[in-house]
This record gives sequence, C-alpha cells and structure tokens, in this order.
Amino acid sequence: MASSPFASSSVPRHYARGVVGLLAVVAAIAGVALGAPAALALLLVTAVAWRGCPTCWAVGLMQTRERTGCADGDCRAR
Repeated sequence: MASSPFASSSVPRHYARGVVGLLAVVAAIAGVALGAPAALALLLVTAVAWRGCPTCWAVGLMQTRERTGCADGDCRAR
C-alpha cells in the first residue's frame, strides 16, 4: 500500500495524536469562553495533531490499521 499523509507509523501513536487533538480543541473552546488569546494557538495544535479535521484523523486511523494489519504479508479479512 502506498504511503498516506494521514496514516501514522502505529495505531497507538495515531490514538495519541487523536487524544492530543481532542484535548487541545476542548481547551480552545474553554479558552474562548474565558477570553484567553491562546485559544487560536490551541486550534492550530488541533489541526496539526489531526492532520486537518476529525474526518482526516479517522481516515488516517483506518489506513494505519490497514497497513499494520498487513505487516506480516497476511492481509485477509479477520
């Protein structure tokens, strides 16, 4: 399978990126409610962690799982 800009090197690493993005977006929303100017920076952190949007993250998760599931050459459905 060709390399994808959305996939990660491992599934745990991809989940970690998702958690970082989710925490950053929650903090950004709370920061906007409190009037913190750093909220915009947190949205940038979210975009970088998710490599775009939540859908981009989900597509990357599927691609990462597909790539790691075929690592041993056995790509049958399980």
